Parts: sequence; C-alpha cells; structure tokens
Amino acid sequence: MVENPVPLDEVFHALASEPRRRLLTVLAEGERTVGDLAGPFDMSLAAVSKHIKVLEGAGLVERRPSGRSTICRLTPGPLARAHEWVAFYERFWNVRLDALEAMFAEKKEAK
Repeated sequence: MVENPVPLDEVFHALASEPRRRLLTVLAEGERTVGDLAGPFDMSLAAVSKHIKVLEGAGLVERRPSGRSTICRLTPGPLARAHEWVAFYERFWNVRLDALEAMFAEKKEAK
C-alpha cells in the first residue's frame, strides 16, 4: 500500500461529519463538480466547499480546476488506513466474544 503522510486523526476527523461522509459516498460513484456536490445539500455552496477542503486536507479528495468549475474526485488511500485501524479492533473483539460464547456453551453443557 502507498504510504499516506496525512495523520490518521485528520482522516477520522473528516469522517466524523455526516455531510462529509455523504460527499464521499457521492464521489465514490465518480468525479463531480463542486456545484454538483452541493446540489442535494441544504447548505450554501461556501459551506460545502469548506467540507470539501476538510476532506482534501485529510487526503480523501483531490480537486482540480476545469474551466470555470472545480472537479473533485475520491482518493481512497486514507480510507484503507482507517479500515486497517478499525479491522484490528474488530479482530480484538471477535476473539474476546468468541471466548465468551465458548464459556457460555461450556456452562450450558455442564448443567
């Protein structure tokens, strides 16, 4: 995997906002202009632009000018890093919950 210099804290900060997660969902379908991204939101274009800048700062979005528009695209690398972090704790809890389930099964068999 390509190393991403953006701290994981910035990625989780960007993902902590529901509007930013919705923007990422739309961008997962393909590139969009800032205006296209702002359309479904009940907020100003300036507010959507601020959310995009947070996503860009976390390395989740790249912007490029195209004439009078700005095109945004998803850059999923930081999401993979966040997934790796979460997956560690998923394994951690699965092991413990499996052990708990086995303990209850043993107690049930002992009765």
